[in-house]
Amino acid sequence: MASLRDIRKRIRSVKNTRQITKAMKMVAAAKLRKAQDAIIAARPYAQMLDQIISDLATRSEGEGLAHPLLASRPVRKVEVLLLTSDRGLAGGFNSNVIRRASRFLYENSGWEIEVSTVGRKGNDFFRQRGQKMRKDFGFLYQRLDYPHASQVAEELSARFLKGEVDAVYVIYNEFISAISQKVTVAQLLPLQTLSVGAPTAAQAGQAAPVAAPTQALVDFKYEPGRQDVLDRLVPQAVSIKLYRSLLESVASEHGARMSAMENATSNATDMIASLSLTYNRTRQAVITKELMEIVSGAEALK
Repeated sequence: MASLRDIRKRIRSVKNTRQITKAMKMVAAAKLRKAQDAIIAARPYAQMLDQIISDLATRSEGEGLAHPLLASRPVRKVEVLLLTSDRGLAGGFNSNVIRRASRFLYENSGWEIEVSTVGRKGNDFFRQRGQKMRKDFGFLYQRLDYPHASQVAEELSARFLKGEVDAVYVIYNEFISAISQKVTVAQLLPLQTLSVGAPTAAQAGQAAPVAAPTQALVDFKYEPGRQDVLDRLVPQAVSIKLYRSLLESVASEHGARMSAMENATSNATDMIASLSLTYNRTRQAVITKELMEIVSGAEALK
C-alpha cells in the first residue's frame, strides 16, 4: 500500500496537470473562435467562385474555351499535400489524417507519389518511414494568410503545368464543429468545378436531391471576354481552394485540442477524487492501527 506522502504527492501532481489542461482548453477555445469565424467567412466565397467558373464553362460549351489547370490527363505522377499540426495534444487530429494519407498511398501504389507537408507531425511521420518527400511548407501556420497560401498554390500549379505531376491532392481535416472533424481527400489539380468532375450524390453517400425544374441559361456579357475571365478566375480558384483547406485544418486542430483538453481536465478531476478517497481510507487505517497499538500497550501495562 502506498504511503500517505506518496498519495499526497500524486494528488498535487494531478492538480498541477489539471491546471495546465484547463489553461490549454481556454487558449484553444479562444483560438477556435477566431479560426471558426475565418472559415465561415471563406466558405461562401470559395463556393461562389467555383459556381462562377462552372457556369462560365457551361455557357461557353462549343466555343473552345479551356484552361490548362482544368485539363485532365493520364495520371502517372502525383503530389499529395498533407495538412497536419506542429504540436500534439489534439486527440486524434493528426493520427486520423496521417492514417488516411497512408491508406491513400497504399491504394494508389501504382502511381509515383511525392508527399509535401504543412505541419511537423506529418513530415516527421513519413520521413521516419522512408516515404519520398518533396517539400515541407512549415512556414504557413506562422503566416497563414491568403498571399502565402497563394504562393504555395502557384508553385503547385507551375509543377502541374510543366508536367512534373499529373495531379495534386490535399488531405486535411474538414471542420464540422468544435467536437467533430472529417478527414477529407480533395483534388486540387486539375481543378474540379461543379460541372466537371464533381462527385454525384450517390458517390458522396448522400440522398439524391429532388430535381429542380429545368431553366434556360441566361446569357451574360463578359468583359474583356470569356476566355480572359476564365484565365483570371481559375488560378484564383486554386489558391482559394488551398487557402480554405488550410483554414479548415487550423479550425479543426483547435477544436480537437479543446475537446482533448476538456476530456483530460475531466479525467484529472475524477482521478483527484479517487486519490482523495484512497488517501482518506489509508489515513483512517493508519489512525486505527495506532489506536489499537496504544490500547494494546495500555492493556499490557495493567
